[in-house]
Amino acid sequence: MDTGCKWRALPADYPPWRTVWGFMARWGAAGIVGRICDHLAGRLRRDMGKGPRAVATVIDSRSVKAAEPVSKATRGYDAGKKINGRKRHLVVDTRGLPLMVMVTPADLHDAAAAKEVLFRLRLMHPEITIVRADSAYAGKLVDWAKQHLNLTIKPVSRPKDASGFVVLPRRWVGLRTAHPAL
Repeated sequence: MDTGCKWRALPADYPPWRTVWGFMARWGAAGIVGRICDHLAGRLRRDMGKGPRAVATVIDSRSVKAAEPVSKATRGYDAGKKINGRKRHLVVDTRGLPLMVMVTPADLHDAAAAKEVLFRLRLMHPEITIVRADSAYAGKLVDWAKQHLNLTIKPVSRPKDASGFVVLPRRWVGLRTAHPAL
């Protein structure tokens, strides 16, 4: 199976693919691509009637199966989901616009990965104050985030009588972004 966009498959009216790739590599390394994305997200937020910078976010993760050629060093077994692969940790604003993505082996627990994700998030977005999350991010992580990053993690729990998949208030935007089928 072959997926994704190939640099060599750029339309004929574009410059040579190596030239385009070279610009993207230099812009990415210099942080220009990130700044462009942040600027566009700010414009979208203003168009939605919000301030240009998010102060409240939602964090979630999703385990995805990795193909056999994927290095064993970068994948792991998520026993809860019964998936051998990688885990995508995603932080979005309250409108579902992505702010941070980090990929880890699937066997890394959400709370352990969250320390790195939240540390990077704090560096890139110092204006953020609230992070909504599921119960996997509760416990000691809540105190750690408050003490070391001055972030408030607000776990959103499932209703006690619920069975199966339930869309949780305040977290549905993260689910919608992480799981596009919703």
